[in-house]
Amino acid sequence: MTPVIVSSGLHCRYGDFEAVRGVDFDVSPGELFALLGTNGAGKTTVLETVEGHRAPAQGRVRVFGADPLRDRSIRSRTGIMLQDSGFAGDLTVAETAELARRMRTAKSDVDGRLAALGLDPRRDVRVKQLSGGERRRLDLALALLGEPELLFLDEPTAGMDPESRRTTWELVRGLLSAGTTVLLTTHYLEEAERLAHRLAIMHEGRIAVAGRLVDVLADHHARITFNAAEDAGLPPLLGTATRRDSRVDIRTPHLQQDLHTLLTWADGRVGLSGLRAQPASLEEVFQSVREGAQAW
Repeated sequence: MTPVIVSSGLHCRYGDFEAVRGVDFDVSPGELFALLGTNGAGKTTVLETVEGHRAPAQGRVRVFGADPLRDRSIRSRTGIMLQDSGFAGDLTVAETAELARRMRTAKSDVDGRLAALGLDPRRDVRVKQLSGGERRRLDLALALLGEPELLFLDEPTAGMDPESRRTTWELVRGLLSAGTTVLLTTHYLEEAERLAHRLAIMHEGRIAVAGRLVDVLADHHARITFNAAEDAGLPPLLGTATRRDSRVDIRTPHLQQDLHTLLTWADGRVGLSGLRAQPASLEEVFQSVREGAQAW
């Protein structure tokens, strides 16, 4: 399939500062691609460039095969949820939605979008009286007007309570099932783990890690931790064990096999208090990038 988004050799600068230093990625139709990164990594700059709000200093970006900066026809096919949309505070929710609807060329189900995001009871409330989470839901409702083929979500659930976050996730899953393509940035790693088909983690203007979640996690070891008597030995394991006083930390690429070996060995011999076994997580991958342990 022809990618909806292609970024090739993308560089972006602010004066002498190079914020993005050669970023390559593509997003397939119907896919949710999560663009993650440490603070100042350059992900928002990449997003702004792909949206057509910024010109690359070098390299090229294509959306639906066209230049998003110059081809305005792309706008009617996309929905954009910014980190802060700058609503007029004195307008009501309904007035804000109606204003946004009139700016779209495609027909839009305003009432349906507000209801889907739990905003129908707040229709007559002024925007300035909404909570932070309610404003984010209004942001999303407006981004979905016109049934966009491509949706940009920049920190979509920031400020939302857990229930609203789950509702938003279910809505996004429904959009993906209907064929919508999504480019997501988020600081909630659980969000990326639950929703993304593929992801990339940026650090200092470059992509440090990229791929399907299962492939990204495969390069990182699972972890087994427990407390045991300091004089207790350990069975032969496939992973690497370290001990600090009574606490044992095992990093292993073979979680099931090493856990079985450990439990079989410990049975009737030694107690393993506080035993925890955890597969590799996106948080650990992210932390390794932050610490510079992941090379690119």
